[in-house]
Amino acid sequence: MRRLPRSFRLPALPPLASPWLAAAVVLAVSLAGCASRPPANDPDAVAEYNETNDPMEPTNRVFYAVNDGLDMVILRPLAVGYKYVVPAVVRSHTHNVLANLSMPVALFNDILSARPRRAGDSLMRLLVNSTVGVAGAFDVATGWGWPAHEADGGITLAMWGLPEGPFLFLPVLGPSSPRDAGGFAGDIAMDPLTWVGQGDVVSALGYTRYAMNAIDTRARVLDDLDKIKAQALDPYATIRSLYRQHRQSQIDDTRSDDRATVPAWFIQPQRP
Repeated sequence: MRRLPRSFRLPALPPLASPWLAAAVVLAVSLAGCASRPPANDPDAVAEYNETNDPMEPTNRVFYAVNDGLDMVILRPLAVGYKYVVPAVVRSHTHNVLANLSMPVALFNDILSARPRRAGDSLMRLLVNSTVGVAGAFDVATGWGWPAHEADGGITLAMWGLPEGPFLFLPVLGPSSPRDAGGFAGDIAMDPLTWVGQGDVVSALGYTRYAMNAIDTRARVLDDLDKIKAQALDPYATIRSLYRQHRQSQIDDTRSDDRATVPAWFIQPQRP
């Protein structure tokens, strides 16, 4: 099985926090066709069926094909143009700003996951990068001893013991699971942008942020995803496996993280 590079991120189209998206997700899950379970007298097939944990594979593949078509027509060309036109240093600063905008949600999830030291790092990253880092354009906090880490609603629910559930490939959102879809909805609810005022300006800022997140993410995995589509015998199955590996790696990192919220330039605590 192909292993997942730690830097790899699976792209998705802009996550739109709207009733239309919620309706699409509910409709996708409720109408999902199921794959036939192998007969009990074929233990190898049953074991493979249980390992893939993809009972809605027929419908998932349909949504994969739809998303892939949208990606090839819309998102990939935008990502290619973005990398071609925008200098690398500007793309780096843009990524930093987008990451900084997500820090309040990461902070809430660190708190809900009962990881106070990670929460301390998230808080310091938000404060330092928002001020000294010029609204997040420069990642000063990492150099000062507060490194970045992954934190989202799906990881939080995993820390609470909620099982992953079957694999889902959702319209627009891409690879997911019931746990991650629920966590995503929670992240939207916790995002301060969801609650900051109303009107055309706020809506425009929100959609611009989501669009830039999607383009930035897609541009950062441009070569990796192209290789998967060109070399994998079954790109859908490969993406399913990579997605699960990546999510499990994030959960394992959260469980085993024993960091100390102490800046690099301060006297470090002695480990036993």
